[in-house]
Amino acid sequence: MVTNNDRATLGVAVAGFGWMGRVHTQAYARLRHHYPNLPLVPELVAVADEVPGRADDAAGQFGFADAVRDWRELAANPAVQAVSITAPNFLHREIGVAMAQAGKHIWIEKPVGLSTADAQAVADAVAVAGVQGAVGFNYRNAPAVEAARDLIAAGEIGAVTHVRVRFFSDYAAHPDGGLTWRYEQARGGSGVLGDLASHGVDLARYLLGEIDSLVADTAIFVPERARPAGATTAHARATGGELGPVENDDYASALVRFASGARGVLEASRVAVGDQNAYGFEIHGTKGAVHWDFRRLGELGLSTGTAYQDQPVSTVYVAPGAGEYAAFQPGAANAMGYDDLKVIEAARFVRSIAEGQPHGATLADAVHSAQALDAMLASVETGAWVRL
Repeated sequence: MVTNNDRATLGVAVAGFGWMGRVHTQAYARLRHHYPNLPLVPELVAVADEVPGRADDAAGQFGFADAVRDWRELAANPAVQAVSITAPNFLHREIGVAMAQAGKHIWIEKPVGLSTADAQAVADAVAVAGVQGAVGFNYRNAPAVEAARDLIAAGEIGAVTHVRVRFFSDYAAHPDGGLTWRYEQARGGSGVLGDLASHGVDLARYLLGEIDSLVADTAIFVPERARPAGATTAHARATGGELGPVENDDYASALVRFASGARGVLEASRVAVGDQNAYGFEIHGTKGAVHWDFRRLGELGLSTGTAYQDQPVSTVYVAPGAGEYAAFQPGAANAMGYDDLKVIEAARFVRSIAEGQPHGATLADAVHSAQALDAMLASVETGAWVRL
């Protein structure tokens, strides 16, 4: 690290420059605006992507000092001290372990591989290397979610009785959506389980504690898709190509029992026509309830009091004092957005490196989420409840 205006710089790199690689890069660039007192200032050292020209374009737009096609060059670059791993799921384990072994701190996207074994391998490599490892469970970073966690912990809604966590999206609803790596077990692992239900599990654990057992069901509703002719980003359409099978789940649901005794329903869909990013939760307790919808990021629906029956629900707007809200807005009801949650994540990652202790979601959280997803897949095979 070298000093820059009395603060040390942190050489960062990005492995995989699709949409999420762009989001991580923009988050690094915004840190000095929202967190001017962070002890480390990220410096964009290098970007890697195997698609010809993609890394060069990223370097030209965002100012990376170097652009390469092989992520292994990032591990070998002494100027790189931290790496964002935003490549497809099947590469998470290989890249994560290699970067940790090279002494690089890692900020890796969920679900961290294709299975619990993959997530555990990355977690073990991080622990052995003594580096920091952050995971992209961004929804827990919403100030409203953090406020909900605090009021639940304070007993404002009584003892939690039951919860519904939903992650509904339509990104795969169109039958012309291309057959990318997301739909293949070998490269994507589980489908909507790994993509969206992993977030749902993390939110549930973050708010209510550990999951004890579950029973699950999954379904594929779009069984075939056309193979795209070339490299794709995000959820590109493909028509006229050779049809191939969709190998993983479009929809997943689970009944959940928490260690606390609370019950829950966790549901995720990537083919929910009419629902765009309909993510959130409804949590009920013995004397109240709290609701959150990602599309109304800064609001909570809150019911508290002593009426029990016919008790009204109020809309509460988060304000400075809730989570990291004050780093972005000066007063209640000023809107925040998705990218802001990744800026919070980046700030916690950098703070973890500076202080040598974790802030935010870690590889341990990724392992717990992966264990729940594997339990869901096991339950689908047997039709039985599975203990975690």
